[in-house]
Order: sequence, then C-alpha cells, then structure tokens
Amino acid sequence: MAFKNKLHIQAKSKDDTGFGSNANSYGGRFITKSGNANIRKTGVGFLEGISWYHTMLAIPRWKFLFIIILFYFIVNSVFATIYFFIGVENLNGIVANNKIEEFGQAFFFSVQTSTTVGYGHISPSGFLASFVASIEALFGLLSFAIATGLFYGRFSKPKAHIKFSENAIIAPYQDGKALMIRLCPFKNTTLTDAEAIITLGLHIEENGKKVNKFYKLDLELEKINALTLSWTLVHPLNEKSPLYQFTKDDFNTIEGEIIVYIKAFDDMFSTSVVKRTSYVFNEVIYGAKFKHMFSRNSDDTKTILHVDLLNDFEKVIF
Repeated sequence: MAFKNKLHIQAKSKDDTGFGSNANSYGGRFITKSGNANIRKTGVGFLEGISWYHTMLAIPRWKFLFIIILFYFIVNSVFATIYFFIGVENLNGIVANNKIEEFGQAFFFSVQTSTTVGYGHISPSGFLASFVASIEALFGLLSFAIATGLFYGRFSKPKAHIKFSENAIIAPYQDGKALMIRLCPFKNTTLTDAEAIITLGLHIEENGKKVNKFYKLDLELEKINALTLSWTLVHPLNEKSPLYQFTKDDFNTIEGEIIVYIKAFDDMFSTSVVKRTSYVFNEVIYGAKFKHMFSRNSDDTKTILHVDLLNDFEKVIF
C-alpha cells in the first residue's frame, strides 16, 4: 500500500507546532534527544546571539566550573601583568630573586586584592599601583557577586528530573499494537499532575513537494496524578492513528520523528517543570515490549524502582 494511502485516515494534521511545513528547509531532527530545538541561528553577532545567563545555567557542571576557574586565573594574571609592568617596587613587601618570582608575587597579591583577603605582607605604594588595586578590588567584588548568583541560579533552578527510554517500541497491545515510550523520575523529587503530549512529525510528498506534516497522537493516559514510578506512554495503533498499518519496513524507510513533551508540578518549588525528547523512526524498535522495572523489597515494606532497567526490553513476534 502506498505511503500516501496509509495516511488517508481520520487523523487530522496540526498546524500549530511552530516547526513550519516546508520540509526542504529542514535539516535533521526537529528536537534533539536532550530536548532542545535542533536550530542554529545566524544573521546576528556571536555575542548578540547568546544569552550568557541562560548559557551559564544550562551548560554541564564541569564546563561551568571550568569557566569560573579559568576566568579567575585569567583575571588575576591580567592584573598581575599590570602590576609587573608598573614595577614590583611599588608593591611593598615583595621579596623575589628573579623576574619569575616577581610575577608570581604580583599574581598572589592580585588574588588577595580581588578576594579582599588582604594578608598584609604586600601592599601597594604610589598612586598608580594603589589605583589599579582599588579597581581590582571593585572588579573582584562584582565578579564574586555574579559568580555567587550563577551558583545559586544553577542550584535553585527547577528541573524535571525525568529519564526517557533510549528507544520507543512497537509492542503488542490488547488485540493489536501500540507505540510505547517509557519514562521515570530518578531523583528524590515529588512530581504530581504529570501531563504528556506526543506529536508525530512526518516528511511526506504532497503535490510534488516535500512538506512537514504533524499529528497529535492520542494516548491511553494523557495525565496521571503522581509520577512516582515508571510511566509508559501508550498510543494505540488503531484506525484513528496516523501510524495505523505502518509496517517494520515503513519505520526503516519513511522519515519521521516522535516528539514527546512532559509537564509536571514540582511541589517543592511550587511550579511546573518541563521535559522534552524525541525519537526518529530508526530509534523505534518494532516488535518489542518493555521489561518490568519495579518490584517489592525483601520484607515487603517498600517498592523498588529499578531506574537502570528503564531501557530494557525484549523482542516479541506479532
């Protein structure tokens, strides 16, 4: 059966996704696995096109710490260089036998000035050295205030601590089949009123032109009261589904992407948190079912959620 006929069903395409309909203008997937839009912006300057605050809150922890430490050493090295060229004789208390030791002493004086530690064994003398030291003291205070704010922003930023299965699967469901995606919380947070939305994006040919078509996939459960264990999102592949009559070969040959959007309420922060991901068709396993991932403990007093089993599935034959 032709692909065009397979889409001639009751499912109505969506035009409000924000991705646009011209497939020839798109490269790659719509949403990355981490949930970010797969977009690179041009036409603006590098500095103008970056929100530094958002970037510093979003980058991985090791990059954030590396930037803070690198900035710390660069700034102190710059001020040490200024003191060195002014002349270390204007820094009372420096005892050095060569130029390297002089620069090192100037560097540690810069560190003491920027951090306002001020041990006292080195002090500036003369107008120029005192002026530079006063500028550095102000710059140091402002820098540490910004760094403290960034640390607090990263620490206090509400996040949806949710993991998704690496693959979506086509599994047996009742008397037919269903698309299934599994997720679970993985930290000691309490998420309530969780809501899921799944959108299917397809690159299809229409009137001789490649276009993007988007369809909302109906779920067995779109909302749950509390997200404490794993949650398997189930989209039945019935007559109302855009994926109805899709075969294993279709998932290997047709360009498509399944976009998952999860919103839940974090009662610790009293705010909603959001998590996104997507699965292109070659990340869909046809003919599989997820393995059970929670069980009771040995004395039957608690339920154990095995987060390491989130991606585990076994093959089945339809």
